[in-house]
Amino acid sequence: MAITLMNPSGLPKIDVYQQVSIASGSKLVFIAGQVAWNADGVTVGEGDLAAQVEQCYLNIGTALAEAGGSFGDVAKLTFYVVDWTPDKMPPLLEGISRAAAKLGVTPVPPTTLIGVAALDIPDHLVEIEATAVLD
Repeated sequence: MAITLMNPSGLPKIDVYQQVSIASGSKLVFIAGQVAWNADGVTVGEGDLAAQVEQCYLNIGTALAEAGGSFGDVAKLTFYVVDWTPDKMPPLLEGISRAAAKLGVTPVPPTTLIGVAALDIPDHLVEIEATAVLD
């Protein structure tokens, strides 16, 4: 794989993701922010952050597969969460855990979480975008 994930000894170890992603491949894949739509454009998990995070991950997995990759090729994820507060962390982590189990994602690549006022439609609670590197 073109991605090596690590936690440098001089940085805190974060249980949720790795701090550094080293890319050695030559094909960059940029996946647009994925929301909790299924293949028919229907929102999955209305009002349920964990279910929406899971669906976003599954959508990213679908996009990666079409590009010839997998989550093992992801260099960076960016989460946009509506009205973020720390009490949303447990359902967010639950959604990541459920999706990671289905997709075999371990460890999770470097991640940035950004709180936003709103997304494209009111039913969407989270949007996740990914950057991957393939050989």
